[in-house]
Amino acid sequence: MTLAWRRMVPDDLDRVVEIAAIGFPDHFEGRDCFENRLSLWPQGCFVLAGAEQVEAYLVTYPWRSGTVPSLNALIPAIPGDATVLYLHDLALTPAVRGQGWSRPAMEAVVDLARTGDWPTVALVAVNDAVAFWRGHGFTVCEVPELAEKLASYGPDARYMTLSV
Repeated sequence: MTLAWRRMVPDDLDRVVEIAAIGFPDHFEGRDCFENRLSLWPQGCFVLAGAEQVEAYLVTYPWRSGTVPSLNALIPAIPGDATVLYLHDLALTPAVRGQGWSRPAMEAVVDLARTGDWPTVALVAVNDAVAFWRGHGFTVCEVPELAEKLASYGPDARYMTLSV
């Protein structure tokens, strides 16, 4: 199977939702949420695709440092005072996990952050993924003001950042 990362298009959204349900079964986000992010900042949305189908997706957008959007909530606009590039999701199907596809995805994220003059990439690690994100250079960042919101992501949720 020949795969490559490419920009996400609206026709990819149904498959993105399927992959999200596999990767984040306890963190439902509907098609409208992904459609919202794609429409607001398409340059930060990618899929790993071959001739057959999409096998992974990546969604990023500018956001405010030390804050996170609510799960499955539409956002009206990219904040004008965004100071970080927020990595909303990176999800891969079981068929492609462990094959190194997250490396080129993270290279694209770092390039976007540098091009956009955002010195930091931020994310919320869920599903015991802290070690995975540490492997990509992220560190856990304690933000007491986020405790309640992080709890909505699950007991293992951690806010993490990467300086670029």
